[in-house]
Amino acid sequence: MSVLERLEDAVAGDPRLARIPDPAVVVIFGATGDLTRRKLVPALYSLATQQLLPPELCVVGVSRRDLSHDEFRAAMREAVKTHGHSDIDEALWEGFARRLSYVPGGFDDAEAYDRLRAHLETLDAERGARGNRLFYLSAAPEFFGPIARGIAGAGLNPREQTDSYVRLVIEKPFGVDLASARQLNDELEPLFPEESVYRIDHYLGKEAVQNLFVLRFANTIFEPLWNRQYVDHVQITVAENIGVGTRGGYYDTSGATRDILQNHALQVLSLVAMEPPSAFDADRIRDEKVKVLRAIPAIDAASPLHAVRARYTAGWHEGRQVAGYLDEQSVPPESITETYSALKVEVDNARWAGVPFFLRTGKRLPQRVTELTIQFSNVPHMPLPDGVRSTAEANRLIVRIQPDEGASLRFVSKVPGPRLDVRPVGMDFAYGNTFLRESPSAYERLLLDCLLGDPTLFARWDEVERAWEIVDPLLQEWSKGGTLAEYEAGTWGPPEAGALIGPEREWKPG
Repeated sequence: MSVLERLEDAVAGDPRLARIPDPAVVVIFGATGDLTRRKLVPALYSLATQQLLPPELCVVGVSRRDLSHDEFRAAMREAVKTHGHSDIDEALWEGFARRLSYVPGGFDDAEAYDRLRAHLETLDAERGARGNRLFYLSAAPEFFGPIARGIAGAGLNPREQTDSYVRLVIEKPFGVDLASARQLNDELEPLFPEESVYRIDHYLGKEAVQNLFVLRFANTIFEPLWNRQYVDHVQITVAENIGVGTRGGYYDTSGATRDILQNHALQVLSLVAMEPPSAFDADRIRDEKVKVLRAIPAIDAASPLHAVRARYTAGWHEGRQVAGYLDEQSVPPESITETYSALKVEVDNARWAGVPFFLRTGKRLPQRVTELTIQFSNVPHMPLPDGVRSTAEANRLIVRIQPDEGASLRFVSKVPGPRLDVRPVGMDFAYGNTFLRESPSAYERLLLDCLLGDPTLFARWDEVERAWEIVDPLLQEWSKGGTLAEYEAGTWGPPEAGALIGPEREWKPG
């Protein structure tokens, strides 16, 4: 075997090397914004320190602020230090900083796109980026259309490319309702084909969410039980302990349902409820997710047994008193925006018919936690004494998505001693304890997948459209006004949420 053949075999057998993408330029629109500072550039730097990026890869920031290349690099160094790596290796940083550059300009300025095109051509010539482009829209949603048109107007969209790729990454929200989502898609479709559009939902980049696929399909103790015969109900909770802070003006145009349930929660639900795909392939996996969403019947927005909305009032958080939503900065006094939303949905197919899925999200709840709970049914016959039987809880699988990624299985065990007493106990798995390293950030995985051209963890248009079709009737009904339920800050939500889940069940946590 020749040296070259041995090298090729070594590369083929190294999964790390197999995950190194081709040379490219990552162009971040909104490069001086919060997302770029907190998530995007720290994630790219982390990938570079792990040698998961090609040496030719470059990062170009685009924003209105008039910055030099060096000023942009200095700002990104501070961002990485604050939000990613407190102890920066100076040699590594210098190498990464040389990849960074900046093009000032407004998103509606045609000349800015011409300057960007000329800069990209220079990088191709000097750094060998080969014409590959990843355009990341880290900007306000109203600029998605103008940026896409600006890219196309400068001849940078994929319709104009032949030997290289162009990909467009769009942050949520993809529209604010069904009509605006369809309008945005209609704007993008002539400029960027579906296979070039990566609609990012950072929840899908979290290790615990990705592990749902393995946990379910690779374990015999779970897969045969994952159906209506053995599952009583499913809960998905996305709880935040903070209020809206200084973002009251923005949040009031969104609300809990748009912000969390339409995207994060429904994406997790589709992964939980999907049928096993015929192969581990992006389109086959997303096909099965869409089937789940299409099997969800319409939600009765007028029924408190199907949907609850509420807002927080004044209360306590970490030992201090906090304001109610209507007293937060920039929130209009006549607001009818919900800070808490809970839904009961069903998946009307052979696997899940009759099993309720309860989704909830809220701000100013007691703790920051995102969890999935699979509540199994009680055993049909329990040959235990009456007094003991009542203390035997049904099994429960809890998948912790954040902040402490992992899973725990609750089951019943005998208490040591001469009497027959039982108690629920837990078997716990935590990523940090098991693998002795921190999970990569969601954006590390997703940015790497974008560069590799792997769309598995990104939402396809039919997924997004169907998710809007599910929640849009709720939003339309709620926009007419009506009374919102209320809950005190620092509690788990309004009493109406208890009525939604029913007297025989209880929210977990709560």
